[in-house]
Order: sequence, then C-alpha cells, then structure tokens
Amino acid sequence: MMGEDKNNILIFIGAILFSAFLIFLALFIGSSQINPADILSYIFNSSSVSASAAIIIGEIRLPRIILAFIVGAGLAVAGAVFQAIIRNPMVDPYIIGISAGAGTGVMLALFLGVEIAIFNLNSLPAFAFLGAVITVFTVYQLARVGNKLPVLTFLLAGVAVSFILNSMMSFLMVLRTENLQQLVYWLMGSLAGSAWGDIKMILPYFLTAFAVILFYLKDLNILLLGEESARHLGLNVERTKIILLGAASLLTASVVSVSGSIGFIGLVVPHIARMIIGPDHRRLIPLAALFGASFLLLADTAARTIMAPMELPVGIITAFAGGPYFIYLLRNKSKNIW
Repeated sequence: MMGEDKNNILIFIGAILFSAFLIFLALFIGSSQINPADILSYIFNSSSVSASAAIIIGEIRLPRIILAFIVGAGLAVAGAVFQAIIRNPMVDPYIIGISAGAGTGVMLALFLGVEIAIFNLNSLPAFAFLGAVITVFTVYQLARVGNKLPVLTFLLAGVAVSFILNSMMSFLMVLRTENLQQLVYWLMGSLAGSAWGDIKMILPYFLTAFAVILFYLKDLNILLLGEESARHLGLNVERTKIILLGAASLLTASVVSVSGSIGFIGLVVPHIARMIIGPDHRRLIPLAALFGASFLLLADTAARTIMAPMELPVGIITAFAGGPYFIYLLRNKSKNIW
C-alpha cells in the first residue's frame, strides 16, 4: 500500500511538472517568439520586460493558456463522470451530443441576441447548460428500455441527436453570414481570441460543477459496482445520477460556451488516466483534469504554430488524436478495463 501511494504521488508530481513545462513552452513559441528571459521577468513581475512582450504574454498568450487548461480539464472530468455513470469507456460529452447541445444553446442565444448578465454572471454558459441538459434528457429517454439503459443504444441515440443539433447550428450559421468565419471556427472548436473576460465568464459555473463532482467522488466509485449493489449499500442511485449528470453537463456547457465543440478529450484522457492510476475516482478525477488540461494546451499550441501565421481550429488536432483512439476502443470493447 505504501509503495502504491508513493507511485501515485510520483505520477501527480510528474503530471504537474509536465504541465508547468507546457505552460512555459506555450508562452515561448508562436508567430512572435518571446525571449525566455522576458517570460521569467514577467512571471516575477520585473520591470525589465519590454512593453510589447508584456502585451503578448499578459493579454494574448497567458489568458489563452489558462483557458486551455480550464477547457481541457473540464472536458476530461466530464468525460470521466459520464463514463462512470454509463459504465462504458466509449462515452464522452462530444460523442453523446452534450457538446452539440451546449453549442446549440449558445448559438441560439447569439442568434436571437439574448445575452444578459445576472448577479454579474454572463448568461451564455446558462444557455449552454440548458441546451446540454435538454440533450442529456432527450438521449436518455430515446435510449432507455424500461428501467435499463443499453449502452450501444445510448451511444447511437447520442450520435443521432448530435447530427440533428449540428445541422441546426449549421442552419443558424447560414442565416448569420456576417460572422460566418468566426462561427465556423467556433463550431470546429477554437481558443482563438481568448481573453481574461472569457475566463471570468465561465469560472463561477466551472467551479460550481467541479465542486459538486468532487463531493460525489465516493458515490462515483460505488456506482461502478452496479446500480443494484449501489442500492444495497444505501446509495440513492437515481438522485445521485441526476446530480452527477447535471454537474457534468454544466461543466461541459461552461467550457463549450467559450471554446466551441472540441471533441475526444473526454474520451481519450479519462481512459489513459484510468490505465495509469486505476479506477478509483478520488485519484482518477484529479489526474484526468491535469491530463486534459495538458493535452488541450499541447494541441492548442500545435494548432497556432503548425501553419503560422495561419491558425488551425484546435478541434481538428484533438480529432486527429481522438478518432483513431475511439476506433481502438471499439476494436477492444470486449475487454473489461474497469
């Protein structure tokens, strides 16, 4: 047991150090390379950093890096929660249509011009959450057979609903041609133009959903035993599932409202984290958050540098990585990875 705890600590230390390295790398490289000395001067609040470097670091790259961390962590954690509830490693917010539902909510709000601030909170993540919740409910009702939820039917229902929602978003894009290029990039998943205001907008929703999931980590572990066993252990299964589905949907909605539909992070990252640290969600969720943040930051750095000064939507990079992995999971679905 002591050796296992030591290994887990080393895994987390390694993940944190790798994340720190990626942050420094993302600050350094880009269409305009920054001197490492200027980065260190900015970090330690030195007056020696030039004005142009300070603007690039503090107003362009740093908010984008932080947003990539938040979005990547949110998608990975949401994917891990959905996989635990459905008890299948092929489930993630993108595949079952949650991202599309959240995106449709945002796009409808933008199309109708409905954007208000309530208690200093921007309403766009709330519209994304509404779209995500409606999508979860629709997919769940379409797939449910009596009191059972066949996993394959759930996946197929999610894909079908996702196609419909993506068609709706495409239709709204055609109607709103004045921002077509921006909307296309958003639909494909992009962190271009990230600002501190985006972080401020989604952070209350993100932290609320994340806190709820952390509170229910023990219940997530119990759900892995099966619903019947969970009931025998005294868990209110239906209430727990509803709360966790709501929290994971809010987590997804908050990040999708600023990043668009970035796929496969919620599929690939939890599976890799589970193979490394095991199925215990008390360790899995924090590690998945770190891995998801690092993965999206690495993908976004590649997206803005591969064809610089032109920038690729980061969703293209994550799809290139996640698509083959999804095929791998389909080919090995008979193996029990829990």
